[in-house]
Amino acid sequence: MPRPLRVAIVGAGPAGIYAADALLKSEAAVDPGVSIDIFERMPAPFGLIRYGVAPDHPRIKGIITALHQVLDKPQVRLFGNVDYPGDISLDELRSFYDAVIFSTGATADRALDIPGVDLDGSYGAADFVSWYDGHPDVPRTWPLEAEKVAVLGVGNVALDVARILAKTADELLPTEIPANVYDGLKANKALEVHVFGRRGPAQAKFSPMELRELDHSPNIEVIVNPEDIDYDDGSIAERRGNKQTDMVAKTLENWAIRDIGERQHKLYLHFFESPSEILGEDGKVVGLRTERTELDGTGNVRGTGRFTDWDVQSVYRAVGYLSDELPKLPWDVATGTVPDEGGRVIDAGGHMQSTYVTGWIRRGPIGLIGHTKGDANETVANLLADHAEGRLATPASPEPEAVETFLAGRSVRYTTWEGWYRLDAAEKALGEPQGRARVKIVEREEMLDASGA
Repeated sequence: MPRPLRVAIVGAGPAGIYAADALLKSEAAVDPGVSIDIFERMPAPFGLIRYGVAPDHPRIKGIITALHQVLDKPQVRLFGNVDYPGDISLDELRSFYDAVIFSTGATADRALDIPGVDLDGSYGAADFVSWYDGHPDVPRTWPLEAEKVAVLGVGNVALDVARILAKTADELLPTEIPANVYDGLKANKALEVHVFGRRGPAQAKFSPMELRELDHSPNIEVIVNPEDIDYDDGSIAERRGNKQTDMVAKTLENWAIRDIGERQHKLYLHFFESPSEILGEDGKVVGLRTERTELDGTGNVRGTGRFTDWDVQSVYRAVGYLSDELPKLPWDVATGTVPDEGGRVIDAGGHMQSTYVTGWIRRGPIGLIGHTKGDANETVANLLADHAEGRLATPASPEPEAVETFLAGRSVRYTTWEGWYRLDAAEKALGEPQGRARVKIVEREEMLDASGA
């Protein structure tokens, strides 16, 4: 009797769930349908939405509603708290599934090659994001002793970091932040936050809405130096060709010409300042040195040889995310991605049979969450083409119960989709007495217990 096409997806973030959705929508082309198991190393699904989006962005977290609809489908199973390759290897996955899609995203900080990055007080933005988002595998405390802080980068992650550092703990209390994060932010001494970009306003990678949200806090005074509002021919062309770029530039222009107000915390957005060194004394950050840059006519910049030392006591590097290398898969060190063609994993011998990638592990950490849908559709289309043409390997044990028996034999304490509903209810119950939508559970063992793992 024919059986459904069995597909494993490693990574239960948006990219992986979008791939599952694409497979489900293609069921009409697959007889007799598809059967999908999603493996996630965290006890809870949703990846970047749960552990990468700032807690004061419920609008973005609302994407979970759409992801829920996919995971609610009977053809999809979730295996949480299962690590690749610690709990299950590539060869073992291939023994249970016709195809494997990797969608593990990017969670580490991209390196910044300037002197002083290893000083005490120099932090990767990804680590800070994991802390304030209640990631179970990071420390429960964060040092927030600095009164003046630098954030390097002009993307949305830099904005998130700057905003969380500049807001008061009580402003964030209505969100889902756990108690340890609230306590840590309550002790935060930051009064000035300086965000640095080496290029100009037209090259900033902020989303217009995220940028404007900086100014919504009654405690944050956003300040832009009028001298940083500058455009060359390349910048003007960029504004004319991209509505979002123009909206960002207009917002920054408006902030540059207004008077500085009396709000408690000052958040400075600096442009044309390229970080050249993190300054230290006795092993600790005591400042940041930047080189002033200027536009070269194309929208790019060149150094001017003029340097400024900024009085800051900590530096957060928000210069991009980097994916972790996946064992048994080829790896492009320069891009931090798995080489592919149309989502098919490519090694020295050509396409690795039955092995695919989608999302940031495929193309790098660029674009917004919704952009991964296109990746998923292309990858799944090629997987289905390979299936139709008989190019997928036949698994030795395709029965759905086989992988459950395997994980039980390994004593893996895994969570399920039904377990997520229990964890979800537990977090909402924690928030209810305080009038909050939820309070996130942080400790892994507590998450497993609440999930009924």
